[in-house]
Amino acid sequence: MGSVFRLLADHGPAFGQALLLTWKLTALSFVAGFALGIVVTVARLLPLLPLRFVLTGYVEVFRNIPSVALLIFIVFALPDLQVVIDYEPSVILTLALVCSAFTADYLRTGINTVAGGQVEAARSLGMRPLVIITSIVLPQALRSVVQPMTSLLIALMLSTSLASQVPLPGRELTALVAKIANDSAAGIPAFAVAAAMYLVSGLLIAWAGATLDKKVRILR
Repeated sequence: MGSVFRLLADHGPAFGQALLLTWKLTALSFVAGFALGIVVTVARLLPLLPLRFVLTGYVEVFRNIPSVALLIFIVFALPDLQVVIDYEPSVILTLALVCSAFTADYLRTGINTVAGGQVEAARSLGMRPLVIITSIVLPQALRSVVQPMTSLLIALMLSTSLASQVPLPGRELTALVAKIANDSAAGIPAFAVAAAMYLVSGLLIAWAGATLDKKVRILR
């Protein structure tokens, strides 16, 4: 414990900044990925077969490709195509693409829980497909996938460790631990502190998700 206290005395502010950067990357990538996932979900429900085919391929690709491979492609391959993205946006883009694919997949599962009779009733009233999706189907699907989305947010927060693979202006938790381990013999205490921060962050997300799920859950 003494080594941990000494570590915090020497690097406490650095750990605080690293935690804030981790939260920032998590929040930005989740918001972008969630919004994109909703767009993909809605578009897949439209009666346009070619669009459904393309977006199904999009979901399968980004749901199954390793995040680190995607990041390497964005950082090192895209410049060969004259597309240069800075390091931090590259990490956010990587996580957002993965998040959007899982979001679309979870929402598709949530949509399957919506009774088909509601859609038929809306059609009989003359409602357009897009209005049915956005006003009847999607709200119910969102309420039924709070727990899976909570787990996705936790996984996304842990995946911000990808940022340690590129030279960001700041250091998130994993990159900071690597630097401390290289510069001193305090690698194990640094890992313990970072692990505790990841754990607390994950528990807070899980608590918030459980609270939200209780408030919006559809009782059947």
